[in-house]
Amino acid sequence: MEDFTAHNAPRATPYVPLVAGSLARSLACATCYPIELAKTRMQAFKETQVGKKPPGVFRTLLGVLSSVNGTNNSQNRLQGYRVLWTGMGAQLARDVPFSAICWSTLEPIRRRLLNLVGEESNVVAVLGANFSAGFVAGSLAAAATCPLDVAKTRRQIEKDPMRALGMTTRQTLMEVWRDGGIKGLFTGVGPRVGRAGPSVGIVVSFYEVVKYVLHQRFETSS
Repeated sequence: MEDFTAHNAPRATPYVPLVAGSLARSLACATCYPIELAKTRMQAFKETQVGKKPPGVFRTLLGVLSSVNGTNNSQNRLQGYRVLWTGMGAQLARDVPFSAICWSTLEPIRRRLLNLVGEESNVVAVLGANFSAGFVAGSLAAAATCPLDVAKTRRQIEKDPMRALGMTTRQTLMEVWRDGGIKGLFTGVGPRVGRAGPSVGIVVSFYEVVKYVLHQRFETSS
């Protein structure tokens, strides 16, 4: 995308990380969403009975389906599978802006830090620049999208399947606002930022370090 915009629309090049990050996150979210739903419900409704193993991912998802598919009608049963994607709109509303903010912030910071090192860059410099950029970008994106994370969680843990299917992200945010105001919308912002900042920093830095090492070896061998 950067090569294409560089030749055809140079002014659009700075926005490539934003678009690419948003598209990639949307695809990942739609593909893996049922697992995310199971994770949230397992955390929220964990059963602790002595001698009984808590339900895993598969049993959790079957429990979600069984609450909807109480009929033998195959058409209704097929429609009931939609419940496995309950709250995906809220997650997209959270993850797409998260990726857009994260990557559009990360790229300029990373390039500026690497430019400071210049041609003398080594593994430590690449690791430090990418981790620092990822940490800052991930923290900012996580803080900015915290209200959407709250809405996503509220929709995923809704026990009434019919209400869950009818809920919208806007309605959920309004309910949270009425119940707790700004404080309610940013519930858990500390742990969210504390996880996202290091997580993005580690992923980006190790990816770039491996790429740098492989590139150096390829140049040496040739």
